[in-house]
Amino acid sequence: MFKALLVEKDEAGETRASVQELDEARLPEGEVTVAVEYSTLNYKDGLCIGPGGGLVRQYPHVPGIDFAGTVEASDDDRYKPGDKVVLTGWRVGEAHWGGYATRARVRADWLVPLPEGLSARDAMAVGTAGLTAMLAVMALERHGLRTGQGPVLVTGAAGGVGSVATALLASLGHEVAAVTGRPETEDYLRDLGAASIVPRAELNETTKKPLESERWAACVDAVGGAMLARVLGQMQYGGSVAAVGLAGGADLPAKVIPFLLRGVNLLGIDSVMQPYDNRVAAWERIARELPMEKLRSMIRPARLGDLPELGAEILKGQVRGRVVVDVAG
Repeated sequence: MFKALLVEKDEAGETRASVQELDEARLPEGEVTVAVEYSTLNYKDGLCIGPGGGLVRQYPHVPGIDFAGTVEASDDDRYKPGDKVVLTGWRVGEAHWGGYATRARVRADWLVPLPEGLSARDAMAVGTAGLTAMLAVMALERHGLRTGQGPVLVTGAAGGVGSVATALLASLGHEVAAVTGRPETEDYLRDLGAASIVPRAELNETTKKPLESERWAACVDAVGGAMLARVLGQMQYGGSVAAVGLAGGADLPAKVIPFLLRGVNLLGIDSVMQPYDNRVAAWERIARELPMEKLRSMIRPARLGDLPELGAEILKGQVRGRVVVDVAG
């Protein structure tokens, strides 16, 4: 038997999430069985705990798109019992039972060895959000970002991706300008390393001007929508924006002028289907370069029974930093 947060749907189409004891025979197919130690909470998890948001294919379902733990059994030579592993993406927690359980069974291709120096708890403080932030920074670097070029903007800075991006960029020596609409998060963002705070209202409205003054050397954007359109017109010549989210909407009411006259780059960042080698490289850099003491300061601890309430909060934009779930707690 193992403990899990199980989401069930009734005949009326209503969903309900509760912590239950399940038989191991109910686990899905996969080459590797993992004793899950920690998971985390992302926006997608909030959707899957609730009505599903179109992500869950079949009920009953165990959400949790991230987890870290220890291999219990393996039919794949790459992993053996006792190995520490981490999983993010691959639609685990959406189409495949995920990490909100004390046991998970997955394909070996979806796992990554836990890097030296990272605990399972630390890895889930990073999670999909932190991995996405690192992939965004790596993409910006491939497109020429170096320290000293000017401020790097982070939108949605108090959220999961934004928090890790702020801490990571600051630790790499960049001047970080953090965008937030919540004044109460300003001290939190400065503690993470933000050099300046940009009120959301400054960037949240569209403008008829296709170009504005050059302000930002680069940007990690978790908002999309009108804010992304506005930021594109404020980028320095040759600057890049790494688009990681759409909290402000999926539409992009932008002009092509910034691309044509300033050579601005818009870089799409996906963490779900990233190839294995890219994941390993990103996790190794996270272990080396992310200031873990700052990361730990943004942790909100939780247990499986807390997740229905927390899932509703994250969908309303009320969760700051990183929620780390002790699944056995």
